[in-house]
Amino acid sequence: MADQRSAPERQGSNHPRPQWDLYGLHLAAFMLAGTALFAKLVPLPALDITGLRGGIAAVALLLVMAARRAPLRLPGRRHYAAMLVGGLLFAVHWMTYFHAMQVSTVAVGVVALLTFPVITAVIEPPLLQQRPPHGYALLAGLGVLAGVTLIGLESGLGGNVPLGLAVGVFSAVLYSLRNLLQKRFLDGVSGPQVMLYQGAITALVFAPFLSVSPTALSAGTWGLMLLLGTVFTAVPHTLITHGLRRLSATTVSFTLALQVPYATLLAALVLGETPGPLALTGGALVVAASLFVTARQRRDAARVAVAD
Repeated sequence: MADQRSAPERQGSNHPRPQWDLYGLHLAAFMLAGTALFAKLVPLPALDITGLRGGIAAVALLLVMAARRAPLRLPGRRHYAAMLVGGLLFAVHWMTYFHAMQVSTVAVGVVALLTFPVITAVIEPPLLQQRPPHGYALLAGLGVLAGVTLIGLESGLGGNVPLGLAVGVFSAVLYSLRNLLQKRFLDGVSGPQVMLYQGAITALVFAPFLSVSPTALSAGTWGLMLLLGTVFTAVPHTLITHGLRRLSATTVSFTLALQVPYATLLAALVLGETPGPLALTGGALVVAASLFVTARQRRDAARVAVAD
C-alpha cells in the first residue's frame, strides 16, 4: 500500500532524534525573546537596527560556513526566487516588529507578534495543500489568543498601544507567510544557508535608508548590535530553520509562542517592566498551549516511528 503520509511526516520519521528539533525550538524561543530588549536598549530607529542586524548575522554565518567549507550555492533556480521573496518578507517583518515595541512597549509588541501561531494554523493547510488543522491545534490557538489578550489588557489601551498592536499583528502575518514559503520551497536548504541569504537581503534592502553611518556608532552600540546579530539572531533562526524542515509550521509556531512569557520575564529583569496578574495569567496560558502542542507533536512522531 502506498504511503499516505505527508512529506513533512515522512521526513520526520527518518530523523533519528526528532525531539532534538523541539528542544532547539525551545532554546530559539528563549533567545528570540531576548531580541525584544534590544528595541529599547539600542539607541537607533527600527530600520537601522534591522539593517545592521541582518548584515551582522549574514557576515557571522558566512565566516562559520567558510570555516566549515559548507556549500553556499542553493540547489536550484527556484530556490533563489523563493529566497528573495522570503528575504523581503523577513526584512519587513523584522522592521515592523522592532517598530511595534518602540512605539508602545516590549509586552505589546511581543504579544501582537505572537498571534502568528494562530495565523499559521489557519493558513498552513490551504497553502500547503494539507488536511485541515487538528482540533487540538485550534484549541491551543484559542489558548494563545486568550493569553496574549490578557497580556495586552495588562498594558491598557491608551497612548500608542493600538498602533503597537496593529503593527505587531502585521509583522505576525509576514512572519507566518515567510515560514510557510520557506517550508514549501526551501526544504532542501540548510538553516545557516537560509539565514545567510535572508540576512544579506535584509541588509541590502535597508542599507540605502540608514539614518546614521555605521562608522558613527559608539562602541557600546556596536557591542549591542554584534550581540543581537550573532547570538540572538544567527543561532535561533538557524534552529528554527532546522525545525521547519521536519516539523509542521504550526508546531514550530506554537513552540515559539513561548517568547511571550520569556520576553515578559526578561523585560521585568532588565527594563523594569514588571508584569501584573493579567500578564502572568496570560503567560501561563501561552506556556500551557505551547507545551500541549509540543507534547502532541512528540506523541505523533513516536506513533509514526513505531508504525514504520
